Amino acid sequence: MAAGGRGVADPLSPAGVPCAFSPLNQAYFALASADGQLRVWETANNRLHQEYVPSAHLSGTCTCLAWAPARLQAKESPQRKKRKSEAIGPSNQIDLLALGTAVGSILLYSTVKGELHSKLISGGHDNKVNCIQWHQDNGCLYSCSDDKHIVEWNTQTCKVKCKWKGDNSSVSSLCISPDGKMLLSAGRTIKLWVLETKEIYRHFTGHATPVSSLVFTTVRPPSESQPFDGVTGLYFLSGAVHDRLLNVWQVRSENKEKNAVMSFTVTDEPVYIDLTLSENKEEPVKLAVVCKDGQVHLFEHILNGYCKKPLTSNCTIQIVTPGKGKKSTPKPIPILAAGFCSDKMSLLLVYGNWFQPTIERVALSSKEPHMCLVRDISNCWAPKVETAITKVRTPVMNSEAKVLVPGVPGHHAAIKPPPSQTEEVESKRKLGENEVSIEERLGALDIDTKKEKDDLPQTNSFPVLLTQGLESNDFEMLNKVLQTRNLNLIKRTVLRMPLHAVIPLLQELTKRLQGHPNSAVLMVQWLKCVLTVHASYLSTLPDLVPQLGTLYQLMESRVKTFQKLSHLHGKLILLITQVTASEKSKGMTCPEQKAKLVYEEESSEEESDDEIEKDSDDNWDEDEEDKESEKDEDVDEEEEEEEEDAEEKDEENGEDRDVASEKELNGDSDLDPENESEEE
Repeated sequence: MAAGGRGVADPLSPAGVPCAFSPLNQAYFALASADGQLRVWETANNRLHQEYVPSAHLSGTCTCLAWAPARLQAKESPQRKKRKSEAIGPSNQIDLLALGTAVGSILLYSTVKGELHSKLISGGHDNKVNCIQWHQDNGCLYSCSDDKHIVEWNTQTCKVKCKWKGDNSSVSSLCISPDGKMLLSAGRTIKLWVLETKEIYRHFTGHATPVSSLVFTTVRPPSESQPFDGVTGLYFLSGAVHDRLLNVWQVRSENKEKNAVMSFTVTDEPVYIDLTLSENKEEPVKLAVVCKDGQVHLFEHILNGYCKKPLTSNCTIQIVTPGKGKKSTPKPIPILAAGFCSDKMSLLLVYGNWFQPTIERVALSSKEPHMCLVRDISNCWAPKVETAITKVRTPVMNSEAKVLVPGVPGHHAAIKPPPSQTEEVESKRKLGENEVSIEERLGALDIDTKKEKDDLPQTNSFPVLLTQGLESNDFEMLNKVLQTRNLNLIKRTVLRMPLHAVIPLLQELTKRLQGHPNSAVLMVQWLKCVLTVHASYLSTLPDLVPQLGTLYQLMESRVKTFQKLSHLHGKLILLITQVTASEKSKGMTCPEQKAKLVYEEESSEEESDDEIEKDSDDNWDEDEEDKESEKDEDVDEEEEEEEEDAEEKDEENGEDRDVASEKELNGDSDLDPENESEEE
């Protein structure tokens, strides 16, 4: 009786891998690996017996498996031969191995034929199959799934015989009673069903997490005074995910007691359980529990009623590697499964990795509480490097043999090229000659700089450099590529880069966009190219939004401030244009204009009279008499004219004064400079 774990990514799924020993003396060990392949190993010589890869092994990986029980073998009558068209009966089901998949289908694999026997699909499960149990008498198959249903299959017709709802949540484990009339099912609570009527017979509280294993531990009740109905008084064991306690329950006649009778404590979550059935009340139950931490705990106890404290293991088995050297510490080797042999005094251990497990038979000792087995499995884990990589053999060379190499005629040794300048410098240092001159050192430096210049990245190598820089997070290599300003080069690089580097490139561009504004201008060009060229690839990614969440937030924050910045930019442009216009107007010179009216004060008349007197000193006496006579005549004429003008002005005093004042204010006087000088 064995219960194996199923390896699924769900955090509440059982740990371990689906595996089980064959019922006939445990001759075979079946293991479904994480890649969906089924491998059957011979336990006697640790040899791979068969390997089967389902057609949908990647999408519908194997989640559970179960061997057909040995009791299905029946003697076939020799009087009548079977036709090929007849259905395969229970007599040939001894070699069948049932595989439950993650998509809800069940595969029946024949280990004798080495091929798929049949497939159970129609009318079955819609979700992952969690557990499979064969009926020991009628050849029916029972399965439970995450779709909350239990299905009874007819393996001869490959059709559903009965289907009913087993729980309000997913049903994770099944177990058939020893008499074949009852069925245990468990999600978080445990239920006992009557197979004939599909009605619930008993309820049990179960565990806080999904139950990963169910198995009956006794065949007969402890007290034989009462009549036995096939199930009352029997004990069964249950283990759950993330639970380090294995609970033992008893089926009682009254329906009041729903709690566990006793419990066994282990160091970690159980992934594989095997036990020896107790056939009478004096025979103890032997229990082997493989935990998630890779250890095996052995229990031996007589089930005779209620026990308050959890029972600890009698023996613990652990396997480690031998430490290399004195200071190195040994490393533990995980144990995948353990099963009792037919003599019940030895144990079959399966350890190592699931791809190449090691199967070993270990004798049990009741005196030792802890067994630590040292095993070296380094040769089993990986093939040798020499045989795996190459089969080329190098010939053994004799000292007298001559080797012919390409060169000058005569098959002499190949001509070596002349040593470079740097090699000469090094050779001088080794030979201990005079110190190398500075000129030679500078010459060597010039050669090195030329080589470095030749090693600069070319246009064709930009996609390669970009991919390598993203994978290795090389800052200098990324700078060489991302600091380019050539738009055509950017487009060619983005077009030639592999698709798996698109998301890392966008994340790197997001980091650089948050940095200096000068680098952000370049990064925007790269970002625009990536989004336009690889838009179809990015639209197919289901988790694009969480991967580029930082970029979205960055773009939204920049866009929010863009409107305010544009308003500020417009205002600044207006101010700058006004300032420049005012500066230009100040710098311009005004054009020259002639004055229409000039007014001079009296001081200027006196100065002019003085100048006239100085100019004519010699002719003063001659002209004085003429001037006096002329002045007298002029005075008489001016007095007459002033009297006439005064009369005319009195008549036009109102209108002429206003007009004259406006003209004087505006500078538009009717007087010319010539008239003014004559009046003076």
